[in-house]
Amino acid sequence: MSFSPSRPALTVGSIALSFHRGVAAVTTRVLESCGHRVDIVEAPHEQLFRLQDEGRVDILLSAWLPSSHDTYLSPYREHVRVLAPQYRPYCVWAVPSYVPEEQVGEVTDLTRMEVADRMSKIIDGINPGAGISRFSARMVREYGLDEFGYAFAAGSEPDFCARVERGIAAREWFVVPLWRPQYLNRLYGLRALREPKGLLGTVDDASPVIRRDALDRMHPDAVTRLEALRLGNEGVEEIDALINVNGLTPLQAADRFLLSRA
Repeated sequence: MSFSPSRPALTVGSIALSFHRGVAAVTTRVLESCGHRVDIVEAPHEQLFRLQDEGRVDILLSAWLPSSHDTYLSPYREHVRVLAPQYRPYCVWAVPSYVPEEQVGEVTDLTRMEVADRMSKIIDGINPGAGISRFSARMVREYGLDEFGYAFAAGSEPDFCARVERGIAAREWFVVPLWRPQYLNRLYGLRALREPKGLLGTVDDASPVIRRDALDRMHPDAVTRLEALRLGNEGVEEIDALINVNGLTPLQAADRFLLSRA
């Protein structure tokens, strides 16, 4: 890839989860094709938004709006441009497919005695700054699940994925705070529970966020192409599976995905 000296390097910030890395890799290839060199910065949710607010990240991937990340973006929103969404994510609580739906069909079923006696009480999630983690901690309280011994535990993404794989291998009854897009959906066909209180937020728009002072340094074609980039939940899950199941690097996964759609 050749780069024009008149097109400066851009710093792309990726939230520190595998599917965000995949989206950042696709974005990197788009920017490179327009002559930009790309530096990648990775951080947890809240920290990455702070870095962009401080001017240390030009393009953030991705802001889930309005439910998950507006609280992080709103303090500096007038200094950025939010592009059209690349996919439309949403949060769920899910159970393995072998847990009968007639027994566990919605969150309130977790308090039924015959379910509570069998269900794992620790609800393992990812880092506490993620929308799904904030929502889940609140759900434990507002559904009264804590009175039945349930507790939400934030953790790392590798530990979270390993816990799901371990639980399914043992045919354990457990609930997992999940989201689409995420490769575990594709791999295991986890079943979402109905959530009548609406505490998991809405379907969000997942959009690149570009600092306005960075727009002046970007090739116009780069902005146009990012504005038009539509990955969809299925596309992001495909990239995520290439990383986590096939063992590709994010850039390798992005290249394979883009080649399949060329």
